[in-house]
Amino acid sequence: MNREAPPGRDLLAGKVVVITAAAGTGIGSAAVRRCLAEGARVALSDQHERRLSELTGELAASYGDRVWAAPCDVTVPGAVDELVAGAVTAFGKIDVFINNAGLGGTSSVLEMTDEQWHRVLDVTLTSAFRGTRAALRQLVAQGQGGCVINNASVLGWRAQAGQAHYAAAKAGVMALTRCAAMDVAEHGIRVNAVAPSLAAHPFLAKVTSPELLAELAGREAFGRAAEPWEVASVMVFLASDYASYLTGEVVSVSSQHP
Repeated sequence: MNREAPPGRDLLAGKVVVITAAAGTGIGSAAVRRCLAEGARVALSDQHERRLSELTGELAASYGDRVWAAPCDVTVPGAVDELVAGAVTAFGKIDVFINNAGLGGTSSVLEMTDEQWHRVLDVTLTSAFRGTRAALRQLVAQGQGGCVINNASVLGWRAQAGQAHYAAAKAGVMALTRCAAMDVAEHGIRVNAVAPSLAAHPFLAKVTSPELLAELAGREAFGRAAEPWEVASVMVFLASDYASYLTGEVVSVSSQHP
């Protein structure tokens, strides 16, 4: 079975997409590449400036001035607002904002510290609120629709030991998505989320045991983890005009049985 990303078909031609936490090896960088392949101009950000610079240089060699980047720590109040303002200065507008930043970890509630709890919720949920707020304010001011896409997780629905903080944060992202969608529906702006189950990338392999990864992959109907681009492709659909009547939804990107 061919698991290479399909060629782009200009589904996002003319659109400006902003993506947070985009310079890693996972869904964020895959989303950047898929959006560029679909004809978008992309503003990418990450708190890791060296990785961001390397990725931007690589992409600019192929896509030129369709790529713009700025460092952004989503846990700093006002930083995401500056990112949106910078993207508007660079491209004249934004059309799509993808909240991709998130932080995991494994700890039983019995041993979990307040610091662990707050850190995961800050990076995973509060940053999504900040990004959603900043993007929606800009989209409302533009008056031309647009959308926000949040990266949730199936753990917002399902239980897994050691994941209370992460699961609570992702369930919060789902609720934020549904409520924010209602707040801006009158402006013709859409807010949706994807909920991946298991996406394979090097960072996940560093923080998860091979045994657990094999167990989780075995639960999937296809017997494997998703490729990051397979999740990013669903984000592209949500960002495209094909999803024009879809808002307040959380789309599961999973082959796992309930």
